Parts: sequence; C-alpha cells; structure tokens
Amino acid sequence: MKGILKIYHPEETLKYFIKNTYCKSVYINAQNFLEVEIITDDALDHVDDDSLQYQFPQLSLDVIEFPVASPDLKGHTFLIDDTADEVFTEVDLFDDEEAFLFDNELKFDTNEDGDLQLCWTGQITDFYTGAGDPIPFKLKCHFRPDEIEVDD
Repeated sequence: MKGILKIYHPEETLKYFIKNTYCKSVYINAQNFLEVEIITDDALDHVDDDSLQYQFPQLSLDVIEFPVASPDLKGHTFLIDDTADEVFTEVDLFDDEEAFLFDNELKFDTNEDGDLQLCWTGQITDFYTGAGDPIPFKLKCHFRPDEIEVDD
C-alpha cells in the first residue's frame, strides 16, 4: 500500500487505500511545474456493504502544471486554490459525476526510509450525497518506486 485517503463525510469516514502514485517537478519554458497523480485502489474488502463508498469505489486526485519555484519538493508546502481562470486540480470519479477540490495544502517531506512523501489536506465536493457544502479530506502517501522482479 502506498498510502491512504480519508474523506470525512458527516455520515461516515470513507477510507481509500492508494494503489498508484506519481509526482514530478517538470521544467517547461524556464519554469518548474508540479505534477501529482494519486489513484486509489478499487478493492472494497474493508468497506461495509451499506457504505457510501460502494457507489464510488475508486478515485483519482491530480495536480496539473502548478507553478513551483524549485524542482526540489522536499520540505516545501504548497497552497493551491483553483480560480475561474486557473485550474490546477482535478478529481476523476471514474463515473459521470463531477467533483472539485478546494483549499488544498500539499506538504512534502521524507519518511524514515528517505522516500518523498506527501500529506495533502483540503476539501472535496460532496459527490456522495450531493449536499452543498464541501467535505474535508486528508491524504498521506509516499513516492517509492515500485520494484519490478523479472524471472529468467
């Protein structure tokens, strides 16, 4: 497991395990940009049968082309608020529903193994019940490269 996403819905705390992570500082036209993609696991073994999570078993949270000052992310915190003119975050529900992220804070540091890790907090549209107010979430994951074993 690469991490966990918790969405604090008023009816229940929804828990998603992280399957895939991608993070990179990209240099384009003399400027650095942050790219992040977090994809949750679609396994529901840990979820109660009547959970809201069954309607949305998998999510993807993304940061796209957010300008950063340095290619080194360790020790940095980024506050990301989308505007009508600039949208840096996306949520894919793997469904026809839409959701949006608000008040995003991304903190990068390293864990005890020296791997880059991310603690991402913010708010997400209540796509579960359609209520008007966004609900808080917290995501923690690491970016350790997968080790691929090749048999001879």
